[in-house]
Amino acid sequence: MLEIIYQDEYFVAVNKPAGMLVHRSWLDKHETQFVMQTLRDQIGQHVFPLHRLDRPTSGVLIFALSSEVASQVMPMFANHEMEKTYHAIVRGWILEEGRLDYALKVELDKIADKHASQDKEAQEAVTDYKPLAKAEIPHSTGQFPTTRYCLMEMKPLTGRKHQLRRHMAHLRHPIVGDTTHGDGKHNKLFREVYDSHRLLLHSSSLKFVHPFTKQEVVIKAGVDDTWKRLCAEFSWSIPS
Repeated sequence: MLEIIYQDEYFVAVNKPAGMLVHRSWLDKHETQFVMQTLRDQIGQHVFPLHRLDRPTSGVLIFALSSEVASQVMPMFANHEMEKTYHAIVRGWILEEGRLDYALKVELDKIADKHASQDKEAQEAVTDYKPLAKAEIPHSTGQFPTTRYCLMEMKPLTGRKHQLRRHMAHLRHPIVGDTTHGDGKHNKLFREVYDSHRLLLHSSSLKFVHPFTKQEVVIKAGVDDTWKRLCAEFSWSIPS
């Protein structure tokens, strides 16, 4: 059962678990559980995705309840009229908030995009970020006896593939648990010391003006047990 966090006659939103694919893909033939099919069976009607969350990312995922609504609302995502807020745990301490305006090359999939052009121009990518809390733990990942981590809030102002993961890696503060753009030493420490086996990136809220009722809607998704455990361990407030 998926946790439904918002539903009206036009939309339904769920708190996507980490590790679950949004929909079927020929790249993941062995997978049997998908958000779209599970949600369809749960509410007894078809759903139409309006955006995507990477498989390892948890949090707010919204669907339209008809293809007509989907076609009307997709431009709101394309034009970034939806304000998305994410939380992440990153390596090191970031001491002040900022905006990273750093263009990203199109990230191609080795299999699905093997015939795609490799030389496309880098696309504009902008992320606002703000440190919320920090911790220094008594475990070493290298030359120092302790290691530092930071709880971050991030708002992507563009929607590039793996944008937040790539932007944090560019700042030399990769997100913990990121096996593609992250740092293996930190991922290993979190697995072995804290039993954390996931990407620590969570889509906490989605805010927008409802296109049909014209009311502001804020949809929030709570964090999972791994996040709760880590926040307790580091004496952090749970992101909300």
